[in-house]
Amino acid sequence: MRPIFALLLATTAMPALAAPPTIHGYGSLAISAQGDRVATVDSTGPAAKPMITIRSVRGGKVLRSFDPCRGACALSGLTFAPDGTLAWLARDRSAGTVTLAVDDAGKPRTVATIKGIAQTPRFAPDGKRIALLVTIGAAKEAGAAQAGVRQIGEIGEKSDEQRLAVFDLAGAPVAADAVKPVSPADRYIYEYDWTPDGAGFVVTSAPGNGDNNWWVATLDAVDATTGAVRTIAKPTTQLNFPRVSPDGKTVAYIGGLMSDFGSVGGDVWTVPFAGGTPQNITPRARLTVTSLVWTDRMIRGTALRGDQAGLFTASSGQGDGFGWSRPASLSAGDAKAAWSTNGLTVATVAQDFTHAPAIFAGPVAAPVQITHDNDAVPATMTARSISWKNEGFTAQGWLLAPLGADPAKKAPMITIVHGGPSAANTPGFGGGYGDLLSAGYYVFLPNPRGSYGQGEAFTAANKRDFGGGDLRDILTGIDAVEKVAPVDDARLGLTGGSYGGFMAMWANTQTNRFKAIVAGAGLSNWVSYYGTNGIDQWMLPFFGKTLYQDRKAYEDVSAVNFIGRAKTPTFIYVGERDIEVPPTQSIEYWHGLKDQGVPTSLVIYPEEGHGIRAPANAADVRKRSLAWFDRYLKAGQ
Repeated sequence: MRPIFALLLATTAMPALAAPPTIHGYGSLAISAQGDRVATVDSTGPAAKPMITIRSVRGGKVLRSFDPCRGACALSGLTFAPDGTLAWLARDRSAGTVTLAVDDAGKPRTVATIKGIAQTPRFAPDGKRIALLVTIGAAKEAGAAQAGVRQIGEIGEKSDEQRLAVFDLAGAPVAADAVKPVSPADRYIYEYDWTPDGAGFVVTSAPGNGDNNWWVATLDAVDATTGAVRTIAKPTTQLNFPRVSPDGKTVAYIGGLMSDFGSVGGDVWTVPFAGGTPQNITPRARLTVTSLVWTDRMIRGTALRGDQAGLFTASSGQGDGFGWSRPASLSAGDAKAAWSTNGLTVATVAQDFTHAPAIFAGPVAAPVQITHDNDAVPATMTARSISWKNEGFTAQGWLLAPLGADPAKKAPMITIVHGGPSAANTPGFGGGYGDLLSAGYYVFLPNPRGSYGQGEAFTAANKRDFGGGDLRDILTGIDAVEKVAPVDDARLGLTGGSYGGFMAMWANTQTNRFKAIVAGAGLSNWVSYYGTNGIDQWMLPFFGKTLYQDRKAYEDVSAVNFIGRAKTPTFIYVGERDIEVPPTQSIEYWHGLKDQGVPTSLVIYPEEGHGIRAPANAADVRKRSLAWFDRYLKAGQ
């Protein structure tokens, strides 16, 4: 679930045109409480049936592999009980149901069927019950990034409700019409953690519209029997990953300036379970904490520091708590790493631009690679980390180059600005840039101020300064790239989705350095955007006030107010049912460019939300984007 600006580059910006090599994927990774086994949903290409695979942490030997629904469903939500029992979710889209099942002596056993959508199963501490987030009769997929419902009838009259349900593992299977959530109606539960006594949960929640109200969510306790809600704290930051201490006395969470739910970054905060004022326990960390657990021994998690993603310990008392790390991205089930109960063993899926995904597992100090299915998959590019200084900040980014690029021959380069703005460009195998690289383009992925990876002050440095310091950081980063790579400054392109789409539109009015632009789901007019999008709450931490209290702040960063300066040819695309950045934002910008005589093209893709997901539509975006860059950056070659 990724509400604001979760326009994934790999599916909506520049994925490869050529057929990629077959990659063995490891999804939904979970580790047993004892730390001896890991489970994943394995896949080998889009046409292959997903399989649940259980491996030994020591050496990665496959202990069992099975498909509980014979290819007829999507598998997710793997989680282990304290005694080692495995549970999962099986979604049948044609039936509109999700089945919660457990592995009972080698055979799948249904616990409950949900009519709608569901996510995040977790066993109670005693292993006798299991909780689940359910949206019964969901009108849309969870998250504002998904295609919105049609805006007809009385607007805002009804919203999907994601609620907590609890199931007794000793009982008979619960039919869809018998599922009774325990948490109250009209309260959207985003995340949760069991209390150690099993009597209830700590949750992040908000009343009303779940897509919009995460930015004003509170930290609450929910009784597992009655559903009674008690507020623990109302943090001044966004919050993610609520986790309860083993003694039940304290709650930890990640708090910070986060523009996307699901794109997590910030400091570690704690607050008494009984209630009180949250305290930042990592106030000077020059890194961004990205996921969190509370094991028997201490608070652990993952963090991003510069170009390194790694394991993190909040209570180490040594340095910044950053441990084993790699210039890679990490992933697991509902976090970026999975930990044994005692916190001594960890597992994660790691990948970078030139190495396909692999499971790393073992002791926290030095997990090792235990799968080798992708070892023979060849790299499709070269990659290097670039750091540069600008206006007192140190920024970082990634430079990707075609294999075999001639270091003596100048080449065009495309800069891709990430969404967010609170996010970061991090490594992923292939990265979705194969078409550009194959066509001879260099690719630059900057992490300017406002990004994760340099501490919370760096992330907050673009508040009330969208398109200011962060754009100057990007332009300075391009200068840094040109000092170390044969990039032709006369043939620079710019693209991005969501906030990256805003930056693409805005940069066209601020500089003529780019000769071709592609803007995906961008914001061109913050005034009209405020009044028409479905998630206006996200802007308040960045602008400080609503549009109606401080109109000038919104006008000052609206590209349409400076459209007379725009000279660069721009291709624009957006989803018809995008509620995060409505298509009217693209229409306004396209109309302005046409009035100025600037070459432009706009495509609105039917039924799409904040991201172009349908294969035919995604292929069309890729084809049009590459053709646009070729037209303006390769003419006369």
